[in-house]
Amino acid sequence: MPMHRFQCLLASLTLLALPVLADEPPHPRLLVTIVVDQYSADLFNEYRPLYRHGLARLAGGVVFSRGHQSHAGTETCPGHSTILTGARPGRTGIIANEWQDPKLRRLENGRDTFLVYCVEKPGEAGSDADNKVVSPQFLRVPTLGDRLKSVDADSRVVSVSGKDRSAVMLGGRKADITLWWTKSGFVTYAGMESSIPAKVSGKVNQEVRNSFAQATEPKLPPQCVTRSRDVEINKELKLSVGVLRPTKANSLRWRATPALDSFTVDAALAAVEKLQLGKRKSIDLLAVSLSATDYVGHSFGTEGAEMCAQQLALDKTIGRLLAELDKTKVSYVVALTADHGGLDVTERNQQRGITTAEYVDANLLPKKVSAALADELGLTGDVILGKVFANDIYFSASIPASKRAAVLEAAKRIYLSRRQVEAVFTKNELIAAAAPVGPADGWTLLERSKASFDPERSGELIVLLKPYVTMYERASAPEAYVASHGSPWSYDRRVPIVFWWKGVTGFEQPAAVETVDIAPTLASFVGLDIPANEIDGRALSVVAR
Repeated sequence: MPMHRFQCLLASLTLLALPVLADEPPHPRLLVTIVVDQYSADLFNEYRPLYRHGLARLAGGVVFSRGHQSHAGTETCPGHSTILTGARPGRTGIIANEWQDPKLRRLENGRDTFLVYCVEKPGEAGSDADNKVVSPQFLRVPTLGDRLKSVDADSRVVSVSGKDRSAVMLGGRKADITLWWTKSGFVTYAGMESSIPAKVSGKVNQEVRNSFAQATEPKLPPQCVTRSRDVEINKELKLSVGVLRPTKANSLRWRATPALDSFTVDAALAAVEKLQLGKRKSIDLLAVSLSATDYVGHSFGTEGAEMCAQQLALDKTIGRLLAELDKTKVSYVVALTADHGGLDVTERNQQRGITTAEYVDANLLPKKVSAALADELGLTGDVILGKVFANDIYFSASIPASKRAAVLEAAKRIYLSRRQVEAVFTKNELIAAAAPVGPADGWTLLERSKASFDPERSGELIVLLKPYVTMYERASAPEAYVASHGSPWSYDRRVPIVFWWKGVTGFEQPAAVETVDIAPTLASFVGLDIPANEIDGRALSVVAR
């Protein structure tokens, strides 16, 4: 958008004295994006009758209950990368939380690894995989905040999350404050520590450390009692047995409690206060990603009492965030969505009649397939990189060039022979495939995979499991993850997309839309033009007529 048009818009906003009519678009000073990690459309619809606070308010806005993270690799980093860029992972370059770089050999826990983390900066300072340097360098496209600051340097952008990758993907390269949780409190990029609000580095982080160091005895809300049924994962781990599982001091299970989201909101509000977001002539942006729902889903599944308790707490936490924003008297618009959905724990799915639910077969793990390929083709060492199952399959750089075609053909044949595999695509097939068009719920598996595909970073093969196959092996430890996401199926792709502002005329829209539509929709509220050829989304119609 030309600078003079944006400045004219800002000038006109300063003259607005009358409230916005319900059937007119909002004129916000502050754009607010709330992302709930692993918040499927199914969860939103299931718990909507129980919401009484923040989520109840937002659900009275414009609701797209069939939103989509339209790509196949439904993980945290790719999902967050779509929301404020308007671009799918194939364009953002963020294809997964981690991917393999066969040319980059490093040490992790003293062992060779080729894994690259989506928000790290490999190189001299971050070459040790055990001590990654957090960076937005892998993100290939600008975020909405980046675009705002490009046309108005006085615009201010804040991104806060329980996870570094979530905060980085929402904030982009130019954010004024980017914060994420660690065991010691909320931190930011190396060299940017002065941007941390004093209230965060002091009071909030001290309370975070105190909370993390204490054992907790969560109570089961009365509304959740009917969702508490015995589910035995192994002899040491049972879910939903009438009480919520206690959290030990200094345990990472603390992340699966409401405390993580609550402190994330505290940090976000401190940043709002420090930068006086929305109180100047410029248009500002606040992005908050709440991570506890994801940790609950992984640790306990999506359909037990634990998730019920989390949803009620999440409702209150978002209510507090909105109430504090109300106190600022700033005009703001909220977009609510998720980075992906989630699959319930296998045992509970089986109890409820999904007979095909199962954990991933050990024969699909990289070591097993490597052994089969080595035996068939006379190779030595690991043929396939990695330790756990992932959709993207990477071959070792040590494979002789003369055998790589044979390895590719044999690997595809072996994967397709496995009972749990639904589809396998080669890199060349995905390069040749056309970009998907039309409603995301009608895309083929090839089109969903194309939306996730980057020719430089994706694997030589893309392997997709059948529905209801958990991408993890059966848990053997008390605090191991028991439920996954990351598939191309609807329970992982479908997420709510909601827009709310004061005076909104709410309505329900059942059409299949995408999270890449959020950024251009928010941009349209403030008159910021984004070239259509730079994004995959489009501005949605959110004003009742």
